[in-house]
Amino acid sequence: MTLPLSITEWLHPTAWLQLFGTFATIGVIAIIFAETGLLFGCLLPGDSLLFTAGILTAVSTVNGQEFQPLSLPWLMIGGPIAAVAGAQTGHWLGERYGRRLFDRPDSRIFRQEWVEKAEYYFNRFGPAKAVVLARFIPIVRTFLNPLAGMLGMDRKKFFVWNTVGGVLWTESLFLLGHFLGANVPEIESYILPGVVVIVLLSLIPIIREVMKGGPKSDRGPNKNGPEESRPSLSGDSYR
Repeated sequence: MTLPLSITEWLHPTAWLQLFGTFATIGVIAIIFAETGLLFGCLLPGDSLLFTAGILTAVSTVNGQEFQPLSLPWLMIGGPIAAVAGAQTGHWLGERYGRRLFDRPDSRIFRQEWVEKAEYYFNRFGPAKAVVLARFIPIVRTFLNPLAGMLGMDRKKFFVWNTVGGVLWTESLFLLGHFLGANVPEIESYILPGVVVIVLLSLIPIIREVMKGGPKSDRGPNKNGPEESRPSLSGDSYR
């Protein structure tokens, strides 16, 4: 087995699955945990990995390469558990270490704009909805969890919505990949286009919320009471 040589290859899900070999199912579950719970996880494949893993529960060849078949039942069980546990870890880290996680200069593996984007969704949609929607937005799903902990989102409330989002995210992508892998000939040729479509579809509810809420932002005081006044990284409350 040869290791991928370029960063482009490392970002492709099939490179990771090939690297894991017979332990691919465990590897996928481990990446889900890291991508949702640890800050460096933003560099790991997310939607594309879950979608591809689902396909490989039904087929064993991608672009002429042979892969160990993955176990759909184990993915369906371990995936949501890893997603929920990872996000809870991120929430705890944010609660425990606060601003120290985010007050750092830009580097190759960190950008302040990623934190600002996560904060925008947290303030724009409110904690509960943001935790669920963030699951379907790359990078945001990594940074929103510690951000929620730092901004004081209640642990129990976070756990409830974290579970909802984690189950929806993992199970939908696993099942979609499995269904297409079992029913579409040569589905492996459509992995990357399929991931693009999935990302675009996941953005539809967010775009609708932005368009629905946009014109109201300049209409004076909020009617939602204290829920709309939350601390932010910049020290300003959401209006």
